[in-house]
Amino acid sequence: MRLKLDARARRWLKRWPAVNPYSAGELVLLAGLAAQCARLVWAIVTPVGPLGDWRPAQPVVPPEPTELLRSFDPFFRVSGAQAGPAVVTSLQLKLYGTRVDEATGRGSAIIAGPDGAQKSIAVGEEIVPGVTLKSVAFDHVTVSRGAAPEDLYLDQSGAATPAAVAAPSGTPLTGAPPGSAPAGAVPVAQLRSDILFTPRLQGGQLTGLVVRPQGAGQAFRAAGLKEGDVLLSIAGRPVTGAGDLDAVARDYAKGGALPITVERGGALTPLTVPIAPAP
Repeated sequence: MRLKLDARARRWLKRWPAVNPYSAGELVLLAGLAAQCARLVWAIVTPVGPLGDWRPAQPVVPPEPTELLRSFDPFFRVSGAQAGPAVVTSLQLKLYGTRVDEATGRGSAIIAGPDGAQKSIAVGEEIVPGVTLKSVAFDHVTVSRGAAPEDLYLDQSGAATPAAVAAPSGTPLTGAPPGSAPAGAVPVAQLRSDILFTPRLQGGQLTGLVVRPQGAGQAFRAAGLKEGDVLLSIAGRPVTGAGDLDAVARDYAKGGALPITVERGGALTPLTVPIAPAP
């Protein structure tokens, strides 16, 4: 049986475009475009709901300024379970100065044993039998005795009495309290004029004063200093600046032997500066 079309049907078939690969591709593209338009319309007309467990943020009330100051520690000490040892050692040791090496995390300290002799001890070395230096801080050291850590602090209650130190001329200077002027003593005003103090900053903190001679340099030589020495402590107190000489002028108004600690060639060296009475 053969299908016969009338003249009207044949005219409609002639108007239908011929199907070829190009026209098929156009139909696919048009179908994809229609689908994307439908998705766009659906996204516009469909209301958007919350995603997940959404909750509005609660208002944050800033604390009172007094609360902030109460919780702030200007010395950046560690609190709680991470705090260091709070046991002060009962050993017959005396701390004269510390040197903190922030680059290596180690350091050294000048410590006098029961015999009064001052020695430079590095971290990990033995101070006395059974006692080793564990760590060094700015104002104290931690020693280890039988695996138990203990603290040893700088004595800042007054001027420290140093052990005997030989002067540059060869004449030994024994530790003398304020009020007695050793031979070759110089006034505090001459320390200001004969010694140039330059702050040494490490990590934004003052870690010492670099000393150099200036002017006549008599006080510089009398103190046994060498150019490039770093002054770490004066009378057992860590240096805070060139203004520490004001405290020396006040405490040693009647003269005396002033103990200082300098860093020379990476090692701590104790020295004694003879101070003349103020006029």
